[in-house]
Amino acid sequence: MAAPDLPSHPTASKVHAISLYVHNKPGVLVRVALVFARRGYNIESLVVSPSAKGDFSRMTITCRGDAGTLEQMIRQLAKLVDVVHAIDHTGDAAYETEIALVKLQCDLGQRTQILQIAEHFSAKVVDYGPESLMLRAYGSGEKLDAFIELLRPYGLRELVRSGKVLMARGPQET
Repeated sequence: MAAPDLPSHPTASKVHAISLYVHNKPGVLVRVALVFARRGYNIESLVVSPSAKGDFSRMTITCRGDAGTLEQMIRQLAKLVDVVHAIDHTGDAAYETEIALVKLQCDLGQRTQILQIAEHFSAKVVDYGPESLMLRAYGSGEKLDAFIELLRPYGLRELVRSGKVLMARGPQET
C-alpha cells in the first residue's frame, strides 16, 4: 500500500539557498525577514556581506519549504524597493561553503584523537589551552555536520556556524 500524501509543510521540504542582491540601507533586512515571517517560514541561516560595489550587499538565506511557495516568496522579495534581484540557487551550479568554530573541553589524553579528526577534515586549531581546544573548519554543511558529530563525544562546549555562503559558477550572476 502506498503512503498517503502528507500535507506540504515548510519543515518537511527541501533546503533552499536564496541569494539576494540589495541596496545597503537600514531596514532592508527587516523587510526581507517579514516576507518569510508572513508565510510562516523559518530562516535557517542568513549571511549578509558587502558586495564588490559598496552601495550594495549580498544576502544568502537558507530555509526549508515547498518549491511553489518559495517561488512566490522570491517574486515578492524581488518586488521590494531595495532588492535588486532575488534568485533561488537550489540545484544550480554554485560553490557553497560554511565555517564552523568548535570549542571542546578536553584533557591532554584526548587531544591526539581530536587532532586526528581535525586533520582528516582539514580543520585548524585556532586556540589551544590547558583545558580546552578551539577548531575552525570550513566546507559544505554536510561535511561540517559529520565533523561536529565525530567531536561530540569529546566534550563539545560551544559551537558557532557562519551559515551558507554561495556564488554561482561561471558567468551566471549570483
